[in-house]
Amino acid sequence: MSGFFQLLRKKKELIPLVGIMAFAATGATSASLYFLLTKPDVILNKTTNPEPWERLDPSKPQKLITINQQWKPVEELELVKRITK
Repeated sequence: MSGFFQLLRKKKELIPLVGIMAFAATGATSASLYFLLTKPDVILNKTTNPEPWERLDPSKPQKLITINQQWKPVEELELVKRITK
């Protein structure tokens, strides 16, 4: 670790590169954790909930930007749900 800091002291032009890479790694990690913990369609364990899309709330938008979203149930899917339950 001290060798890394000595390298940065010798070659100061690497400091912005290291800063940008650290910022990008932090952003990617935080975005991954955010989606993992807050989005209902992201799952880790498929054995407890093999079909996560069944539990989505249709009134809550799932996209980052939703324009004119109108949700209507599909009759064929509702029929299949009633038959299989």
